[in-house]
Amino acid sequence: MVDPKLLTLIEVEKRNGYTAAAEALSLTQPAVSQHIRQLEKENGITIFHRAGGQLKPTPEGEILLSYAKRIVSLYRELASKLKDQAKGRSSYIVGITHTAEANLIAEVLASYAADHPGTKIKIKSDDIRNLYEKLSSFEIDLAIVDGPVPSRKYSSILLDTDSLVAVMSKRNPLAAKSVITIDELRKERLILRSKQSETRTLFQAALSAIGRSIDEFNVVLEIDNIMTIKELVSKGEAISVLPKSACHSYGDKEMLSLHPIENLNMSREVSIVYMSQSVDRPFLDALVASYREKIAR
Repeated sequence: MVDPKLLTLIEVEKRNGYTAAAEALSLTQPAVSQHIRQLEKENGITIFHRAGGQLKPTPEGEILLSYAKRIVSLYRELASKLKDQAKGRSSYIVGITHTAEANLIAEVLASYAADHPGTKIKIKSDDIRNLYEKLSSFEIDLAIVDGPVPSRKYSSILLDTDSLVAVMSKRNPLAAKSVITIDELRKERLILRSKQSETRTLFQAALSAIGRSIDEFNVVLEIDNIMTIKELVSKGEAISVLPKSACHSYGDKEMLSLHPIENLNMSREVSIVYMSQSVDRPFLDALVASYREKIAR
């Protein structure tokens, strides 16, 4: 059972006050205050302070809150896993990056669930750093990530070798070319992912490696949602630079034209990452086989 004091802590931060938290939890305000004082005494810290009329966590309070939320999340996932086990079902929680939302992995997971009626798969999208944290705390069973695996404590299976490409409407005059030059790309309007995205970081690193800068380009729009970028590109609004694996969804081949960019090395590995013994190997092998079958079509 989760310590009620942790639930109170989370609610106080969420509601920005003791009174609102007490109402949400059906407790008295003194009871809420007592929970917070007990947590402070147990951990030897001050959890909240007042700033501009707002209740703000201290740095120590932020740490306690992050772990409290993780504990509550883990307990809820435990309850869900036990319920599935009692019903004879297998369940997996799969973390994917926002880039992976647009590639074949979501389709692969859906196909596996459809072919295995006793299996339930929950997909959680997040950035790479948070996905690794969730793996470490067993909040997710596995993650689909790109780039090098940061620690030997994780096990991994290579799923694909991906690369960034110039993506444009088939009506764009450059679509007739096999390879796009950087100077040709500079003359086009670009829609790129946000500066925090791995896609943008890889593009910038590749440019920097040959002494070029993203500031040379006419970036007219920044969007994190790849599906929206592809829709705008397909209408001829601009060109984008996206992972090749993100352009295999239904209709992409009919609407989009993909081209390597001359002199830019923008390849990266895509892997399934998991904690050893935390997930069945047959499940992982089935995902890899299904993905490679679909990517080859």
